[in-house]
Amino acid sequence: MNSAKIIATQIRLHKDKKTLSVSFNDGFMAQLSAELLRVESPSAEVQGHGAEQKKTISGKQDVRIINIEAVGNYAVRLQFDDGHETGIYSWVLLHDYGMRKDDLYADYLRRLNVLI
Repeated sequence: MNSAKIIATQIRLHKDKKTLSVSFNDGFMAQLSAELLRVESPSAEVQGHGAEQKKTISGKQDVRIINIEAVGNYAVRLQFDDGHETGIYSWVLLHDYGMRKDDLYADYLRRLNVLI
């Protein structure tokens, strides 16, 4: 399916507020941890303004999502209990994160180990 046509059809925050389930119009369903969504936030605070500026955020194992706000018909803004709320997660980005979550998390753990 063309990524421009990816649409979230259902978003559900689990009771523990640590997992977000997203269903898409292509039949794919992603379960994404709040930790991964926080440390891979698309915000400039995390991503910087280029690949070489990306920050590795530590200590987010217990972060929770406390609010989900629709952004037009294409995205959501997630608010975390650590105060972070500037990332806008498009449907395409959430779909991509769902497809690559194991690799994203492994890369995050590698970057954390470099910092230690």
